Amino acid sequence: MRLDKYLKVTRLIKRRTVANEACDAGKIFVNDKPARASYDVKIGDVITINMGQKPVKVKVLNVSEYAKKEDAAENYQVIE
Repeated sequence: MRLDKYLKVTRLIKRRTVANEACDAGKIFVNDKPARASYDVKIGDVITINMGQKPVKVKVLNVSEYAKKEDAAENYQVIE
């Protein structure tokens, strides 16, 4: 699954276009490397989001095309 879509499905970022723009601006890192919106997210990847006051670092636990609002947080684990 594409990185921008993963961020939207898991509700880490509210809209896919915002996720796409954040990737283009260099605010999203996967495994400590700047990532493009087209990056293919895999289980075990560590995603760092540098938006807002402090960065959010999460580990990918599951990759699913759809997630209900209640189940969205089960796809990742917050590290920092």
